[in-house]
Amino acid sequence: MSLNRRSLLMGGGAAALVLTVGGGGFVLTRRPTSALAPWRVPPALNADPRLKALSYATLAPNPHNRQPWLVELRGEDQLVLYCDLDRLLPETDPEGRQIVIGLGCFLELLRMAAAEQGLVANIEPFPEGATADRLTARPIARVRFQRSDDVRPDPLFRQVLKRRSNKEPYDVGKPVTSEKLTALTEAAGGGVRVGATNKPERVAALRDITWRAMDTELRTSRTYLESVRLMRIGKAEINANPDGIDLGGPFLETLGRLGVLTRETLADPQSTAFQQGLDINRELIETAMAHIWVATEDNSRQTQLEAGRAWVRINLKATELGLSTQPLSQALQEYPEVRSHFEEVHEMLKVGDGSRLQMLARLGYGPQIDPSPRWPFETRLRNV
Repeated sequence: MSLNRRSLLMGGGAAALVLTVGGGGFVLTRRPTSALAPWRVPPALNADPRLKALSYATLAPNPHNRQPWLVELRGEDQLVLYCDLDRLLPETDPEGRQIVIGLGCFLELLRMAAAEQGLVANIEPFPEGATADRLTARPIARVRFQRSDDVRPDPLFRQVLKRRSNKEPYDVGKPVTSEKLTALTEAAGGGVRVGATNKPERVAALRDITWRAMDTELRTSRTYLESVRLMRIGKAEINANPDGIDLGGPFLETLGRLGVLTRETLADPQSTAFQQGLDINRELIETAMAHIWVATEDNSRQTQLEAGRAWVRINLKATELGLSTQPLSQALQEYPEVRSHFEEVHEMLKVGDGSRLQMLARLGYGPQIDPSPRWPFETRLRNV
């Protein structure tokens, strides 16, 4: 979140503390540089091409930035992708559907990064089968890399290092054109159905349902506390654990040092921090200028992977077009408290008869932001 917007919400007096606690040097040194390093330092060109591909794949979008991928290198041309079962979200994603979508995003970036090196990444999903109710230690995918003169680089790969999930307010004076929505839907590829709207009445209805679903999640203690436990407050925490929900920057870190912004205050629904968190999230949702969604004919694990591959392509195309995106998945989740929102949004978007909404996001024009922190790809290798 930006300093200016949070300053307006938290109050000018609190903002002034940034200038008095630690001085200007404090402000200038609050960027979590090591946690952002994976976005700047890909492996050398002469490295194992699988490692180079992995260095880009680990930048994929994923729920709560859990980075649930574990990779095992096999032989000279294969790797096996697993889900790190310690990184699941049992309260908000009890079936692991969103985690699998994130793994699909990972596989699509892996394929694109391989193509940049003249390699085809032959992906075999769930080679040992998959369970529908929960994720297990079985592999998510087996990938074999094969050199080919026919492979062509994907134009969207140029956007990988620029891609963001932008959780800032969007410019409400700048509409998203129908031409850009068409370009986004065409970028997804086959295997999924993509819908989008910029019609004011439809956008208003989606703003409403996405806010009500988010409000339910934030006011349901067990689902909200799952997020609170994953919050990293300030540079030191973000660098030490570059996953989860980062709350960084000089303003927020100052509030943390003063005891205003802590996990305890955030977890207390009567606290100022909690109430202002509600205000911030509602403000974000109310600046949606368009919405886009991904639906599938069924909800199998393989289909969830395909939804992830489509989503990251949409995200990359949006980057190319200068658009910002933020997933709003609360109304698509499977826990009981959001069931009414789930049914409402499926009916609203005419998704029925066994089909499933997999992704829903707001679109608009947001400010430039830093990427999300990442673990170095080397930390996600199982046999190194």
